[in-house]
Amino acid sequence: MVEQMRKLVFLSVFLVLAALVGGMAWFQFMAKPEMARAFMSSMPRPVVGVAVEEARSEVWTPRISAIGTFKAVPGIDVSGQVAGIVAEIDFANGQDVAKGAMLVKIDDSTEQAELRSNAAMLKNAEAAFQRQQMLTAGGIASKSNFDLANAVRDQAAGALDRTRALIGQKNIVAPFAGRLGIRKVDVGQYVAAGAPMVSLQQLDPIYIDFQTPEQDYATLSMGGKVSAKVDALAGGVFTGKISNFDARVDRDTRSVLVRAEIPNPDKKIMPGMFANVTIDAGAPTKIVTAPRTAIAFSLYGDSVFVVRPDDAEKGFNGPLHVERRNVRVGETREDRIVIKEGVAEGDKIVAQGQIKLQPNAPVRIETDMAMKPQAVRPMQ
Repeated sequence: MVEQMRKLVFLSVFLVLAALVGGMAWFQFMAKPEMARAFMSSMPRPVVGVAVEEARSEVWTPRISAIGTFKAVPGIDVSGQVAGIVAEIDFANGQDVAKGAMLVKIDDSTEQAELRSNAAMLKNAEAAFQRQQMLTAGGIASKSNFDLANAVRDQAAGALDRTRALIGQKNIVAPFAGRLGIRKVDVGQYVAAGAPMVSLQQLDPIYIDFQTPEQDYATLSMGGKVSAKVDALAGGVFTGKISNFDARVDRDTRSVLVRAEIPNPDKKIMPGMFANVTIDAGAPTKIVTAPRTAIAFSLYGDSVFVVRPDDAEKGFNGPLHVERRNVRVGETREDRIVIKEGVAEGDKIVAQGQIKLQPNAPVRIETDMAMKPQAVRPMQ
């Protein structure tokens, strides 16, 4: 009997404890969250201040962006065909020269002596040829003697021409008009054949080479407008036109080499300078744009917050909320970006302050909240 009473008491205590634990768990995991949700839903949501800009319609000419390098065509390192000692330098560093201007003279005293010797030999051979010609005409000398005199005369003339050519090779002249660089030789210095003496670059016009993806090749054409922004010249923009396309597509990068010609009358642009290139690639098109700051980029897609009125009659003078819209974006220029889908012209888009927003959150438009763009903006 006592044992049964103990079991009954133990069972009663266990049931009470189980009910107590179950009740606490139910309150903690069921009732309490419901109470919190009900409390939160009964509280008014805070109104968030945002800066707003309208999506607007614009007309843009399609463009392709690239990175280019300026190149002089022609542009060479002037060098000599023969070795020797530098006897004269007839130019100044950075000088503009005309085609054929004398640049460097290599010592040719040996060749000048050979020239005089060969000239005397030619004179003697010419006299011998004249005598043999008269004797052959009179039937006194044989035809073979005449042929030998003729050959000796031609050989002497060839030796003289060769010496003159060697002297000409030791007079280094500008093969085309252009600007010289800094000289690399001095008077009295021995230079080997082919050693560079000074850089010569034709600067007007100047060319710029850049790569474009093969999928953009069809949109480019000979004579198409090209703009080059040169940071080294305080962001100056120079315009020109496409002059050449490479004959192949690079198999590693799948890009095409394009060359454009740009006028350079002031000769400010130098070969080797870097530039951001913009190419016009089609007819002007009407598009819808929005501020770049309005776009929220993510792995799940790009989106914007659009301000909508709670009351259609009051419009934007009454309470406002935001709705999130997925968008498809396109080209970017400065602080504007093309919206291909998801936004219509005139929609009021949150440009700043969207980091604090959730879908359907109440907002108010702050007119003095918008940030001013920098005077000098970073490169695209």
